[in-house]
Amino acid sequence: MSDVKLILKADLSIPSLFNVKGKVAVVTGGSSGIGTMIASAFVQNGATVYIAARKEKQLKEVCDRLNNEGPGTCYYFVADLTTKAGCDSLTASIKERESKVHILVNNSGISWGAPYENFPEKEGWDRLLALNVKSIFYLTVALTDVLAKDATNIDPGRIINISSVSAHVPSPYGNLSGDGNGTWSYSASKAAVNHLTTQLASSLASKFITVNAILPGIFPSKMTKYAFNERGTIMTNDHPFGRLGAPRDMAGAALFLASPAGAYVSAAHIVVDGGNLASAKSHL
Repeated sequence: MSDVKLILKADLSIPSLFNVKGKVAVVTGGSSGIGTMIASAFVQNGATVYIAARKEKQLKEVCDRLNNEGPGTCYYFVADLTTKAGCDSLTASIKERESKVHILVNNSGISWGAPYENFPEKEGWDRLLALNVKSIFYLTVALTDVLAKDATNIDPGRIINISSVSAHVPSPYGNLSGDGNGTWSYSASKAAVNHLTTQLASSLASKFITVNAILPGIFPSKMTKYAFNERGTIMTNDHPFGRLGAPRDMAGAALFLASPAGAYVSAAHIVVDGGNLASAKSHL
């Protein structure tokens, strides 16, 4: 059938365009914040979702809640992704259950704020970069075969990397860190995520795997809890939309990239922040 006939016959209804029913998704850092928002969106739309994080209690609580929501299903694995061995271990566990993965969401990440003159090496740089950047590469490499399996140019495998608008904010100081503390390594790591996303998109296109990044503004999570508690009103009042990020905002972006609607999008860096980055008053 010609491309023209395929276009004319395409089902462009919303249930078809944004369909993820029956897909298998892996969401790292799925036990809280943005990871839970994305996992919930997939489960509520009929996908099978595997969430992974370090703390089993939180994983189980989220998993139970998502299974109660349905109609999809959720499972969890306890994993430490700061090392290649940890990424390989999680991958082995997933492959024991699934021979095909349709969607990988690399969401696990941490932040660290400290004074310029006393920024810690081990926690502030080494562990942060290992989780925020290195884990994306090694988990992607380890799951490439099952993402590429049966992938086509109409229904490719999907990788979604969770970056941050902080990658584009020049100052390390802002509402997300305490007074006098800078998030030097976090912002640098997210800039690295953006470039790694582009590199992976280029490398995996021939395998029919799309790779995109979502760059959230401020959403509720463990990472932003301090800022919400201490400066939530200020951040809301300074925002051009007069509000901060909500689960629906993140769910919409993730469903777009994971569904037929986003099948021809790769190497994109999608800012989801209500125009705050582009605002003259923009700051984190």
